Amino acid sequence: MYVCGPTVYSNVHLGNCRTFISFDMIFRYLKHLGYKVRYVRNITDAGHLEDDTDQGEDKIAKKARLEQIEPMEVVQKYTVDFHNTMAAFNNLPPSIEPTATGHIVEQIEIIKQILENGFAYEVNGSVYFDVKAFHASSDYGKLSGRKLEDMIHNTRETSGQGDKRNPQDFALWKKAEPSHIMRWSSPWGEGFPGWHLECTAMSTKYLGEQFDIHGGGMDLKFPHHECEIAQAEAFGTKTPVNYWLHANMLTLNGKKMAKSTGNNILPHEMFSGSNPNIDRAFSPSVTRFFMLQAHYRSVLDISSDAMTASEKGFRKLMQAVADTPELPTAKGTTGMDVAAWQQRCYDAMNDDFNTPILIATLFEGVKFVQAVADGTHHISPKDRELLHATFTNFIFDVLGLKEVTSVQDDRHLSSAMELLIQLRDEARMRKDFATSDQIRDQLKAAGIELKDGKDGTTYSLN
Repeated sequence: MYVCGPTVYSNVHLGNCRTFISFDMIFRYLKHLGYKVRYVRNITDAGHLEDDTDQGEDKIAKKARLEQIEPMEVVQKYTVDFHNTMAAFNNLPPSIEPTATGHIVEQIEIIKQILENGFAYEVNGSVYFDVKAFHASSDYGKLSGRKLEDMIHNTRETSGQGDKRNPQDFALWKKAEPSHIMRWSSPWGEGFPGWHLECTAMSTKYLGEQFDIHGGGMDLKFPHHECEIAQAEAFGTKTPVNYWLHANMLTLNGKKMAKSTGNNILPHEMFSGSNPNIDRAFSPSVTRFFMLQAHYRSVLDISSDAMTASEKGFRKLMQAVADTPELPTAKGTTGMDVAAWQQRCYDAMNDDFNTPILIATLFEGVKFVQAVADGTHHISPKDRELLHATFTNFIFDVLGLKEVTSVQDDRHLSSAMELLIQLRDEARMRKDFATSDQIRDQLKAAGIELKDGKDGTTYSLN
């Protein structure tokens, strides 16, 4: 399995995180089924130009120039940030995490072969892929469903076309201008590889000319993945990938995320609550759970209300896992066929990794746990063991959620709640009802309800 990794010139944003969480879930499930999975996720540390159409400055080199540091300092800083963020979300590390700059030799060799096969041309020290020549013997656009004829018809002539024969052609190797920081020697002079080429070089090196799964964000389907197919087929003879999987976008409060408009949120802002687009902080596990409640191919909108609802569901799920081993057992089970319920969990994941259906099925188990605890239904020792094993396998191993203690057993939260209750009591004694009500209302918004009784104030989860 190969997944297009980050371009490390800025902090990873939450939309990227959704993509990597989705493929972590896929990686986990395939391993759970017993498959031997080689998961390759690259780091783009060179060759990604500003407009992704072979124009402008390399994004990493530009960042280095503006901050007056070495490009590899930029790479190191944001690679560390990426790894820390993935660890916070409990993502498993990939089997191999290669970098573009670590595979320059392989990329040059592929360019040589594509040139020899007649699907590329060299102009003034740059090498471009000849899309029309490739399309004459294959089908450029078959992944995205685009027609080359339509692309040509809808392309306006511009003076910025440069050395390309056709607007649809893309760079395999770019000549480095005197000001360009990142450069390597090649048969065509000093330059740097095109963005699309690195994934072809690294995927074929570690997974072979043909492999099962290639993934990435939906925005990479065209042109990036389309170009990968063309490069691989022009270099060899095989269609490189059996299954292309694309994770869809994450929106915020009903709008597309964009740094320029301020409608954007970074992972650490979600965890700290320091972003004005959300009301408060949400943990990495709750954020991960929220993302998995939608199918990876669906657009998902994030908001404070949606996150709060997800948090309540997450807590109920975790409480059920903790309660299951303590359920009283009986000779037989009533109310649910536990084995059939387990099979429905597998059926959901076998249907294109349908996590929302899986989670809905898991909540059927949560209701059953509550019914057994209330005495409405009964469960046998064997079924209780199967129920708990299924919860554990799918919640922790497959969905990758982190186990947390319940509110009743969380000593840190208990201490904080005791202080807040004391402050509220003191405010009430002073007849400062505005402060008292504010404490109560803010806790309620956070999913914690205060209950005043003759023995004092207690709290519970909503």
